[in-house]
Amino acid sequence: MNKIEHIGIAVKSLEEAIPRYEQLLKTPCYKTEKVESEQVNTAFFRVGESKIELLESADPTGVIAKFIEKRGEGLHHTAYDVSNIEAEMSRLKEAGFVLLNETPKKGADNKWVCFVHPKNTNGVLIELCQEIR
Repeated sequence: MNKIEHIGIAVKSLEEAIPRYEQLLKTPCYKTEKVESEQVNTAFFRVGESKIELLESADPTGVIAKFIEKRGEGLHHTAYDVSNIEAEMSRLKEAGFVLLNETPKKGADNKWVCFVHPKNTNGVLIELCQEIR
């Protein structure tokens, strides 16, 4: 793993959260995007070499809506940049980690992504990210 790519934060409303985070981080939101496969709307902020991703459910029965219902708004996942997502997935699988998807899938911000089950990582959902070339 190369670096922390972004921190994902679940929010009820991007409309309310974006201006708050622009003020907090002293930087504009540089991109919003709907990710159909995850049923989420996202907003991104650059903070040094890393990013903050706000996640709003695009579906009242989606994973972010369920997360907020169960735990409230807040930290959802930590994402790590990897050079070869398939090799990293194989390495983690061989080490006994449970992956939430068997193959990389298209995520937000032009990335291939895979999630690692939080039961293997002390309750933290981990996302692997590789730039789509």
